[in-house]
Amino acid sequence: MATVERQVPSPEEEVLDDGMTRRSTLKWMTAAWLGFTAATVVGLTATVRFLFPNVLFEPPTRFKAGDPSTYAPGVDERWKEKFGVWIVRNTESIYALVAVCVHLGCTPNWLAAQNKFKCPCHGSGYYVSGINFEGPAPRPLERAEITLSPDDGQIIVDKATRYLYERGQWSDPKAFIKMV
Repeated sequence: MATVERQVPSPEEEVLDDGMTRRSTLKWMTAAWLGFTAATVVGLTATVRFLFPNVLFEPPTRFKAGDPSTYAPGVDERWKEKFGVWIVRNTESIYALVAVCVHLGCTPNWLAAQNKFKCPCHGSGYYVSGINFEGPAPRPLERAEITLSPDDGQIIVDKATRYLYERGQWSDPKAFIKMV
């Protein structure tokens, strides 16, 4: 009679009732715990991220820009960095131009030697009045509301109210201050 050798599995390879070995069961359990841990970390990260949203701190839209007599004829750039506005004085009026190119929202520069605003992004050019004359800008710069304070006579600029040239709004009494 022939003898059949029977292999006895090692403890790591012991077959369980459902046909899986102990080793493969431990592998599946480890993978499941790692997956659960990863899902928990992602979920907690999303929750914490939700509690601290991105906040964009913008300057106030309304500000006092000083006494009209302090402005010499020409373009005054002192409010460009903080509020995004140029105060322009000519012989007849003072007005506030919003320092945002109407093409793609870049910030133009005032080139005093050439007496124009020039956008560094795509080359749009604007006269001192804000009217576009070169480049891809589809329309003139926008004007912000500008009034005199009844209390102390200082200039008040409000960027929340805009005036568009193409709609004939530059002639609105709050689009400029008449100089006498």
